[in-house]
Amino acid sequence: MEKSAFYDIVEELIVPLFTGSYLDGETESTPRDLEVALGGGNSVLLKPTKSDNYRLILKRGQAFKSFELSLMRAIIKELNEISHMDISDSMYLQQLNSIAIEKALIASITDTGTETILGIINGLESWSSRTYEGNTVQLGILVNLGVSGDTKNQVSYKDILTENFFALFSDGNNSFIEFDFNGNLLGHVNIRKVKYVPTISPRIYDHVARVCGDKRVGIVLTIKGDILVFFAHQLIFAKRNGRWGVYSHEEIIRLLQNNVSYTAKEIRRALYNTALDCSFAYKGACIVYINKDKTLDALNHIDAGDIVSKEHFEMKKQLELDEAEKLYNLGNAKEIIERFSLEYEPFLNDNGYTKTMAIRKVLAGKKLQEIDRKLIEEMTSVDGATIIDYDGTVVAVGAIIKIEAGSMGGGRLAAATTMAKYGTAIKVSQDGIMTGFSADKRGEVKQIFDI
Repeated sequence: MEKSAFYDIVEELIVPLFTGSYLDGETESTPRDLEVALGGGNSVLLKPTKSDNYRLILKRGQAFKSFELSLMRAIIKELNEISHMDISDSMYLQQLNSIAIEKALIASITDTGTETILGIINGLESWSSRTYEGNTVQLGILVNLGVSGDTKNQVSYKDILTENFFALFSDGNNSFIEFDFNGNLLGHVNIRKVKYVPTISPRIYDHVARVCGDKRVGIVLTIKGDILVFFAHQLIFAKRNGRWGVYSHEEIIRLLQNNVSYTAKEIRRALYNTALDCSFAYKGACIVYINKDKTLDALNHIDAGDIVSKEHFEMKKQLELDEAEKLYNLGNAKEIIERFSLEYEPFLNDNGYTKTMAIRKVLAGKKLQEIDRKLIEEMTSVDGATIIDYDGTVVAVGAIIKIEAGSMGGGRLAAATTMAKYGTAIKVSQDGIMTGFSADKRGEVKQIFDI
């Protein structure tokens, strides 16, 4: 494979799969070097074949995990085989590359049952464009990698997966159909009550992640036609909007890093879980995590009536009164002073901020990391932005952000890019895409991930 073609493959097909990764040049190589190997400084070294005298440097903030290295090896192997076919039709080549990525994804987590898993995914893709009795279908399948079923009276997934009656057998949440690694039917599994184990998964699929350790692969077709793959107690891959993505959960949580200390990881995990929950509930959201030294700056963009924290209301009140002093000879100074003459609770009550009062009652003073995931998912879906201070305090829910002049895009995007100057902001679109923003050292807002 020519170097330019390999560069294109890495940039277009490999880098987008690994959140936070980027190409950082190349280094010399010898035939003794592996095609995929760990480098220094959280990097991976890549080349198409052992005989090539160079390796591309792929870097990110967190070390690559073993399964990710396996995935890169599988991708390069599959794409190398395609390159030897010398195909000139670009559309056909693109389709083959897509199949190669799909095959490599599954091969990276198991060498047992790969063909079965790929066949099931293909069958579920056909269901994503079908309906049963006028309704879209949600399905759930488990592949047990540690079991080979009865050799007598076998029923293969190939015989039943695309049949209409199969749509009634599972719901992808609590009920699943299980096959062995050869693709033969084992039976029905209800996972409503399963033992708790730590998972990294959308809340609604937590039970699936619990039962999918290192011997089971879970495959879910969602009501929106997405295909999710669970393994090692986590959501590991998903095909959404026609493209596969790798969920590098720990890397995304690291990218939410802020100028905080003791509870930072716990809060960042809660932020990520909230975004993940909204993404797979197909609910739009804008979630902002404020840096420790940027709270006052952020409050300038939030109306006092949206603030659900008394502490932050007092900060906002002082900001407004300080501003009124500067405007002492203008008419609206008196209006500002009169508005903030009341204490917090009377201020909300007398000005009719019913939503804010209700949210305060429901939150009951809990910090983000203490709130039930279902509750914070619902609240974050309220129109407007959810603002979280550095220590996990919920500052506002459904806040209408004062957008800076020149902001581009829709309301959520404009709010996210405005507030990212003061910390980290996550925009979740209704089609499930999660996009993170943060400011660099010069104060310029940059996209830090897009999943």
